[in-house]
Amino acid sequence: MNKTILVTGAILGVVSIILGAFGAHALKELIPETAQQTFETGVRYQMYHALLLLFIGHSTLIETKTKSIIFYLVVIGLLFFSGSIYGLATNTLSGFNFKSIGFITPIGGLLLIVAWCFMIVSFLNISSKKVD
Repeated sequence: MNKTILVTGAILGVVSIILGAFGAHALKELIPETAQQTFETGVRYQMYHALLLLFIGHSTLIETKTKSIIFYLVVIGLLFFSGSIYGLATNTLSGFNFKSIGFITPIGGLLLIVAWCFMIVSFLNISSKKVD
């Protein structure tokens, strides 16, 4: 599971850099500044969670079952949150109305929050023997 988490985190990081560059350069002339800022929010959250997955995949302080739960929450959360933000920011460029699925953005955000909460609970449950 650690390898899957680490590879996914690395891929998400690379994709966020590519999307960030795309947003800063290619989209600059195509969408309004407010939409560019929205797009950047999706990129920023994707990178934060790519780094989270790299941390989780490398950590020995989190049980495998909890790592798996966090992994799926983050991946699905990013698909919903950042994915819908990318669609909403570039809505005028496609034939699909992403506003019709905009309700999944907060669901994705909630999944990301729950992933962090699982990590917090996992850290709170570490026995003092394991840390020393």
